[in-house]
Formats: sequence, C-alpha cells, structure tokens
Amino acid sequence: MPIHPLIRHAPDPDHPGWGTWELPDDGRFAASIGKLLVRAEGPGKARVRMFPERAQSNLSDVMHGGAVMTFIDMAFFAGGTLAGAEVAYAMTLDCETRFIAPGRLGTPLDAEIEVLRETGRLVFLRGLVVQTGETVAAFSGTLRKAKG
Repeated sequence: MPIHPLIRHAPDPDHPGWGTWELPDDGRFAASIGKLLVRAEGPGKARVRMFPERAQSNLSDVMHGGAVMTFIDMAFFAGGTLAGAEVAYAMTLDCETRFIAPGRLGTPLDAEIEVLRETGRLVFLRGLVVQTGETVAAFSGTLRKAKG
C-alpha cells in the first residue's frame, strides 16, 4: 500500500542514506516547514531532518517555538511511517513538548522518533529534537488512525 497518494518518499541524491519526504507544495500548511529528510534507525525508530531558515525564526533569530512544534508534528507522520506505524491517515490527538534549548538557524535539526506502541486505532510516540549533539526539545504524542 502506498504511504499516501500525495506523499512521495524517495532517496535523496544530496544526502546519501536519507530519503526525501515530499509533500505537494500546493499551499498547505505543511509546506511551511521546508524540505524534510527521513531515515530508519532500527525497529520502531526513525530520524527526520529539517533545515531551519529565517522563515522559521522568531525575533531573537532562533527557531520559533511554533516551528519546532510543527516540525515535531510532521515528524510524527514522516518518522512514524518509516518506523513502521500506519499513520498516513491519522490525526494528532496530543503532543507534549518540553523546550530545552533554542534551535539555531542554518544548522540541520533532527527529530529522533520512537514508536512506543501501536493499537488498531492509536499510535504512541516519543522522541527528542536534537541539533549538533544538543537537545532542543523532548516530546511525546498520540496519533489516532482514521477509520478505514
């Protein structure tokens, strides 16, 4: 079964070992986060990468908290899918985020995703947002699968 008819996951020629998680740039909110890379990190785990730019900054020239939370939400789906969960048609029920350090612009930002449990209707995830070895945020969340 394809991930989703509007999502394409393909190897990224500029980043060996990574795939590009491509959503259509049709004006939807998800496009505001920019390019996303994904790779599996073992059973039930994946890593999602974004490239923070000025568009995701606040007035202090670091990442806006809302941009970090948007990245986390996108990582639930991109990383969750690569980690083996069936989340393409899911929706976020909750997301707890603890900001630990500012995310810097111009340096790749990674979300390390772990699928804790998947039931028939729910997926429980947790992870860290990291940048050059420093933890930017810790998070956990629950996704509810759409009726199918």
